[in-house]
Amino acid sequence: MKRVMFVCKKNSARSQMAEGFAKTLGMGKIEVISSGLEASQVRPEAMPAAGYAYATMKEIGIDITDQHSKPLSDFQAQDFDVVISLCGCGVNLPPEWVVREVFEDWQLDDPAEQPEIFPRVRDEIKERVTQLLRNKVDYLTDRYSERKGKAAKQTIMIASQALEVNSNMVQTNQPNVG
Repeated sequence: MKRVMFVCKKNSARSQMAEGFAKTLGMGKIEVISSGLEASQVRPEAMPAAGYAYATMKEIGIDITDQHSKPLSDFQAQDFDVVISLCGCGVNLPPEWVVREVFEDWQLDDPAEQPEIFPRVRDEIKERVTQLLRNKVDYLTDRYSERKGKAAKQTIMIASQALEVNSNMVQTNQPNVG
């Protein structure tokens, strides 16, 4: 299963919404985690932006209240296939994060600075996550399956050739009965 990391500055709004969408829309296809260049608070009482993120997602039936802010430093880049920066912070990511199989920097507006844009940013994130799942994750999954399939075919071909060689050896070592 492909692993996706959404990264933002503080992991309090955009990346949390992206994680919520990806978990919902990609259920059973991907594993999803979000983090921030630094950890913050997602609890509404601790940070107003988080309250807006919760409310904005709840409006469309997605509950992200069980998610919490995590620092990127808690994770290893090699554990992820897809890395998405939501805030233009890709330039600040350690190099190992931007060289994953898929890296994108979406550069979305920060709704924490303008709470009235939360619904618009949420809708942009939903569209981008949908495209990501359709175009990138499915492609990566197909490529992985294709590689596994090719490897299996090669193994079968080698095994068949070995059987043929063994079969020929057995036939040539048979005594002539006549």
